[in-house]
Amino acid sequence: MSPTMLSAFFKSRARIQALRNGPAGSLLESFAQVLSETGYATRVARKHLRTAEHLIYWTHRHDVPVRKWNEQSLARFDRHLSRCHCPHYSHAKPLVHGARLFLTHLQDARIITLPSVEPPAHDPALLSAFCQWMHRQRGSSERTLYRYSPYIRELLRRLGEEPSRFHARRLRAFVLDKSRSCGWSTAKNCAKALRMFLRFLIAEGQCAVGLDAAIPTVAHWRLASLPRYLPPKDVKSLIASCDRASAVGRRDRAILLLLARLGLRAGDIVHLRLSDIDWKDASIQVCGKGRRHARLPLTQEVGQAIVAYLKKGRPQINADTLFIRCRAPFCAFSSSVAISDVVDRALRRAGVVRPSRGAAHLLRHSLATSLLQQGAPLEDIATILRHRSLETTQVYAKVDIPALRQIAQPWPEV
Repeated sequence: MSPTMLSAFFKSRARIQALRNGPAGSLLESFAQVLSETGYATRVARKHLRTAEHLIYWTHRHDVPVRKWNEQSLARFDRHLSRCHCPHYSHAKPLVHGARLFLTHLQDARIITLPSVEPPAHDPALLSAFCQWMHRQRGSSERTLYRYSPYIRELLRRLGEEPSRFHARRLRAFVLDKSRSCGWSTAKNCAKALRMFLRFLIAEGQCAVGLDAAIPTVAHWRLASLPRYLPPKDVKSLIASCDRASAVGRRDRAILLLLARLGLRAGDIVHLRLSDIDWKDASIQVCGKGRRHARLPLTQEVGQAIVAYLKKGRPQINADTLFIRCRAPFCAFSSSVAISDVVDRALRRAGVVRPSRGAAHLLRHSLATSLLQQGAPLEDIATILRHRSLETTQVYAKVDIPALRQIAQPWPEV
């Protein structure tokens, strides 16, 4: 840890010396290092350090040792700020956000623990056991179990935590009731989660064999709807709307090109790493659904956009994640929602009306539709989109208007 880290934020030698010699000077030094590494601007970092110093002074004055700091301490400090008369500190109430960041840093450094004011609600024992079983028996990802868990929690709240008392009628009623208040995709995920949960219970001998068959299949006609897409000129407008002179613009342009030219999913982009790119081979490795890996060609247009972002857009941090937040704290996107937000902003800038929900997936649909209208076979499109079944790709045939006109027959005379 650099002994001069506080010097990056404070000019006065006396001020720096006072901070270091205070009751928790080493903690402020390490906090300053974290703020610097995660890209906080000097003005903002200085504000957070002053708030952390104020917290240290206040807790020291009230004989609260560092190891006993917790959420309750933070709540009391927040109340204190509204009527603060501490010497050498502003009487205006600053944001408590800086103090929370400081406590989070101490927790990450394992100096303190942060129990909640209210004890956290623990998952039911059956759900915890199910997650462990899925990890052990099926190698399920955390993402999959995260999607399954809400449905299982709700089932256990409704039916209780005694599997021996589960009945087919009540299970079916639960799924049917759920499906009435949500879309097809949510209903399908609910049925899938509960079916898998019941198979776990059967394997553990906690409920009757065959009870998983009580979960109804959610009806869905794959080709009943039309894919929503943008015409090529609108896709071009989206990409052109990015400000190539700014870091955010370079990043967003690279993301949009990956969506529009390679047909990546939002989740694919969130998990891309620098090590996934093979510059010599001009290819990029993508980890898609079901943790299936595929290596895709990196076109010159996409490659140049990524290079522009890496040279003059990506924050200089020690992380392998390709796309990073452009505002502190510099870190990876927390979820695929951030990618949809990138597309949403581009749609607004370009003045293009979004034809459906799921902004990021819209560009994937647009690529498939454009390829089909240019004469690409469905098999090739399925390969590009990494579809396991050609049936998934066949929905795009419904938007190939020229081909449909050729096969349409005049109505026979009666």
